[in-house]
Amino acid sequence: MTTGTKAPSGARRRRLEPAERRAEILAVARRLFGAGSYDSVSTSDIAEAAGVARPLINHYFGGKRELYLEVVRQMMIVPAPVAEALPDASMEERLAIGVDRWIDVIERNRDAWLTVIAAGRDAEIEQIILEGDEIAADRVLEAALMSDVTEGREQLRAMIRSCGEMLRAASREWLVRGTLDRATLRTFVTETILSLLKVTYPAVLAARSGAHTPPGSSPSSA
Repeated sequence: MTTGTKAPSGARRRRLEPAERRAEILAVARRLFGAGSYDSVSTSDIAEAAGVARPLINHYFGGKRELYLEVVRQMMIVPAPVAEALPDASMEERLAIGVDRWIDVIERNRDAWLTVIAAGRDAEIEQIILEGDEIAADRVLEAALMSDVTEGREQLRAMIRSCGEMLRAASREWLVRGTLDRATLRTFVTETILSLLKVTYPAVLAARSGAHTPPGSSPSSA
C-alpha cells in the first residue's frame, strides 16, 4: 500500500529550478487558454498538463486569474532583449528584424494571441495592453536608434502607440481572414513604422514649428 500525494497523470514530474518550473507552467497555460477560453480551462487542467500539483500554481501565481493575466502580459509586452539583441545595422534592417521577431512570437502562440486580442473590454487586460503599447513605443525607438529623441518625443511615442491597434488588426487579417500572408504582413508593418519615423514625424515637427503651431505651444515646449 502506498501513501502520499498522487502525481498528476498528464505529464511526468521533473525536477526543475523555480524559474524553469514557473516558465513551464506559463507555457502550458498559454497553450490551454489559447485552445479553449478563460472559463473553460481550470487550474486542475493546467496542473495536470504541466505535471505539477495544483497548489504549486497558487504558489507561483496566486490563482487562475493572476496566471491568466500573466499569460496576457507575456504576450503583449515586448521584452527588453528583443531590442537589445538587434545587430549593429541600419534603422531599416533593425526594424525589419524586430518585426520578424514579433511575427515569430505571434505565429508560435497563434491561438493564445487571438484569444487575448479578442478578450473584450476587460479592464485589467486593457490595462496590460496599454502598458504593452507604452513599452513597445520605447522598443521601436531603440530599434530605430532614436532613443535619444527629445523634440516632439511624446507626440512621436503617441503616434507609435496608436499603431498598436492597427498592428493587432493586421495580425487578425493574417491569422483569421487569410487576406495577408506572413511576408506581406512583415512588409506592411515594417514600412508603416518606417514611414511614421521618416515621413510623418518630420512633418509633425515642421507643422509644430510653422504656421500650424497651436496657440500657447512652441517647438521648445517638447
